[in-house]
Amino acid sequence: MEFPLVVGVDGSLSSLRAVDWAADEAIRHMLPLRVVHAHLWEPHESTRSPLGTGESRTGSWAEAVVTGAAERARLRQPELKVSSTVLPDAAVPALLRESDEAYAVVVGSRGHGTLAGLLLGSVGLQLAARAAGPVIVVRGTRPNHRVPFNQVVLGVHDAERDSAAAEFAFAEAQARDARLHAVHAWRPPAYVLPDIPVPPDLLTETRDRQARELLTMALQEPSRRHESVRVIPEAFNGAAREGLLGAAASADLVVIGARRRHTSPAMQLGSVNHAVLHHAPCPVALVPQRT
Repeated sequence: MEFPLVVGVDGSLSSLRAVDWAADEAIRHMLPLRVVHAHLWEPHESTRSPLGTGESRTGSWAEAVVTGAAERARLRQPELKVSSTVLPDAAVPALLRESDEAYAVVVGSRGHGTLAGLLLGSVGLQLAARAAGPVIVVRGTRPNHRVPFNQVVLGVHDAERDSAAAEFAFAEAQARDARLHAVHAWRPPAYVLPDIPVPPDLLTETRDRQARELLTMALQEPSRRHESVRVIPEAFNGAAREGLLGAAASADLVVIGARRRHTSPAMQLGSVNHAVLHHAPCPVALVPQRT
């Protein structure tokens, strides 16, 4: 079964940029594109003809949004198979259902929300925290969109729990004919037990070796399935946030695993995920481990 790439639109400039990105992404992976707009009431309403004939028009603002976005995708990629629909629901639950049977769900970094202080819109944040499949937030500065760097960045925290993210990142790199820059951050121990005298240099060397071994383990299987992808592993001595955001400055896409905090009734993303989603200068794909 071929899952589509889904893009959520709301008529904002950010969502139109997401449509452009999603159209290119769908072509790269030879996937159909499904354009959706969620609205609770308008799909059931009608408006009168401006000619005064009393006839109701089938179009509505919601339908115009999704139809215009679909046409934009077709104009950008004429060979792309595009479908569109208006979903009678709020944005978050509607897109969460879409994520169950999608290659990924693509959204813009900002919508029509009134919370101007947020770096990432509430819909994108809730979707990233709860979606069953990959969520791609199209964000970034102009240099990261104008000219491709031909590089995908993968954040590796745990070899086993990040296996889905690693596979996704390799597939993205292969589709783009790009390098894969895999980053795993580590830090020297904060203290040394007084009864176990170990030279600090030896501790640092040990941690660095362990980080490289973890990277090797995490990249081994997807490397076999994507032999053409050139991999650049980096064991970064420092905070994961700094390492990933630094690497993202020369990336077309950053891929991170969804390490959720299931004990929390609200947002279930770790601090590193939040930092990358809010501050990365390029699109971010957050990939949960599917069950």
